[in-house]
Parts: sequence; C-alpha cells; structure tokens
Amino acid sequence: MLTAVSTANDPAATIAVPVRVRDLLPRDLPACTWAGTATHLRHVEGELARAEAGEVDYLAVCTPADLPVAIGGIDYTVSGQAGTLWQLGVLPALQSRGLGTLLIRAAEDRIRRRGLRRAELAVEESNPRARGLYERLGYVAYGSEPDGWDVEGPDGELRRHETTCVLMGKSL
Repeated sequence: MLTAVSTANDPAATIAVPVRVRDLLPRDLPACTWAGTATHLRHVEGELARAEAGEVDYLAVCTPADLPVAIGGIDYTVSGQAGTLWQLGVLPALQSRGLGTLLIRAAEDRIRRRGLRRAELAVEESNPRARGLYERLGYVAYGSEPDGWDVEGPDGELRRHETTCVLMGKSL
C-alpha cells in the first residue's frame, strides 16, 4: 500500500493506493523515464532480454493503473552463491514511502525461490540515503570496489561516471 501525505492545504490528509510487484515488461519502459536517461532505458531493455533467458529478474512496483513507480533487477550470473540486486530506483516524488523496501523484499523472495540464500548489492559511497535503507533491511558492508558506467549528459554525449561502491550482503 502506497500512502501519500498532502502538504499543500491539509498536511494531515492521506491517500492510500494499493501497489503490486510484477515483472517489468518492455511495454513499461516509456513510463520509466524517471528512472534514467534514454541510454539507461535502452540498457534496461537489454536486461529484459536477459530476463527471458532466466539470467536476471527485473521487477516493477506498479500502481492500480499498472504504471511502474519503482524498478530494479536481480542478476543471477554475478555470483553462483547469491542474487545481486542492481539498478534499484523509485520515482523521486514517491521516495520514502516504503516502495524501495517493498521492491527489495520482493527481490529477496525471488532469490529464495531460486534456491539461493544470499542477496548482495553495491551502493555508491556518495549515496548514504540508499545505504541507510539497505542497512535497515539487514544488509552488511563487507568491502568496497571501484565502479563506473557511461552516463548521458544534457547534450546527449556519453561520459564515464567513476565511483567507489560499498559492497553489501545479507543472508536470506
């Protein structure tokens, strides 16, 4: 259940909206522009092809209108002993409403159904808010490593984003 609090006229007013978790589908991508650039969404589209092959699961938390408001993947090829969560994101206007928690718990359920008993992820050192969520959900840091990926600038040109990520894991 997604609960949004109105702060405009009546700060006590709330709206509760049921949500459900399902597989992300190619038809969902036009509604996911909040999740990243066109380059990123083309990458996600490629990951959906890997989902058809069973290498990954890519999940969506959807509203009653079937619009994704949180998405994220689980890669089963990174480690033979764990499902690796990655590309987790929540529509910015709906962050801090429990959608990330719901998405991660659904991902953990998928990992368990694969017969794995560990979930892992990497979070940028510069993202303490996400790291705090993962820690609240029981993830523990066990190392760090450099990482990088291409990002699309406002001019449409690709640039390399270099960072250091904290590696975190959780027994399921």
